[in-house]
Amino acid sequence: MPAEWEPHAATWLSWPHKEESWPGKFAAIPEIFVEIVRLLSPCEEVDINVNDAAMEKSVKELLVLRGVSLENVRLHLIPTNDAWCRDHGPVFVVRNRRDSRELAIVDWVFNSWGGKYLPHDLDDQVPARVAEVLGLPCFAPGIIMEGGSIDVNGRGTLLTTESCLLNPNRNPHLSRKEIEEYLREYLGARNILWLGEGIAGDDTDGHVDDLARFANPSTVVTAVEEDPSDENYGALKDNLRRLKSMNDEAGSPLEIVTLPMPPAVYYEGQRMPASYVNYYIANGIVLMPAYHPVTDPIAIGTLERLFPTRRVVGLDCNDLVWGLGAFHCVTQQQPAWSSGSSLHGKQPEKPNSGRQGRELQTGRRTA
Repeated sequence: MPAEWEPHAATWLSWPHKEESWPGKFAAIPEIFVEIVRLLSPCEEVDINVNDAAMEKSVKELLVLRGVSLENVRLHLIPTNDAWCRDHGPVFVVRNRRDSRELAIVDWVFNSWGGKYLPHDLDDQVPARVAEVLGLPCFAPGIIMEGGSIDVNGRGTLLTTESCLLNPNRNPHLSRKEIEEYLREYLGARNILWLGEGIAGDDTDGHVDDLARFANPSTVVTAVEEDPSDENYGALKDNLRRLKSMNDEAGSPLEIVTLPMPPAVYYEGQRMPASYVNYYIANGIVLMPAYHPVTDPIAIGTLERLFPTRRVVGLDCNDLVWGLGAFHCVTQQQPAWSSGSSLHGKQPEKPNSGRQGRELQTGRRTA
């Protein structure tokens, strides 16, 4: 699995339509997606899943109305239950050849974060549908996994959390060692690093993309909470302690960079999982969720130092996070096919399609 900062062919989104995910705030959400498309489409192709022809028409009309060019935007009739493409979308993996790169998709089982929200059957079908559209091989490990629960440096090191991957609402029949075997087999992860608990308000049981992310192969940026009275203080302090003792795949200590947590965000008395770590790295740009005028500039400045060749853009995320996710949660990157291929959708000949994989005694669906 390539690192997120490696060149993209496209970013995949699933257009929001489930009003229950943002009760009382849904009207603002399509406008936020418009801004995501506006910022990303000059940098790379944007592929959007829509439920039907009527939604396709309305999305195109909204984008045009807001002045967004459709030249680098593609819409696909791939129905979804919700908009969290990081978790239900395709996870792309690559095989690098001397003069080319082969691309494939890993299709994990999606059970809506431990069966929390129904239905989720359409979301679970998205990776296989995308593989059909792109004509790519599709590997189905047969176990439950979400894209936001893992982060990789592209060289064999993977970050995840015990609170999510070892949660009995995911794969209770698998041990830590067996889960690690899947990560090695399907993502090429040779060095698996385990953090502990997630942040307050996170309904995913502790996705790592709210906690710690690779910024380059040897650097991890992680959230810290300075207020000992805050409910995130203990978990984030423990994760920082763990990171300081961890090494990369070559055995070298990781460089740790900290991001502040924004002041607590509440809506209708509920704590939101607001974290600056939920940024998205695209070609030439980093989209960062913004929450507060005091801490936003600190987070932006930190990310600018970490990504000096990219423009860091902070967008107000106080409405989007009411859905319990931010920019990383709604995006999924498609790697470039080869170092010489266009980053705007023009690709060399694709590999033959076909669904394949190896069963690892899961008892679930297999390839």
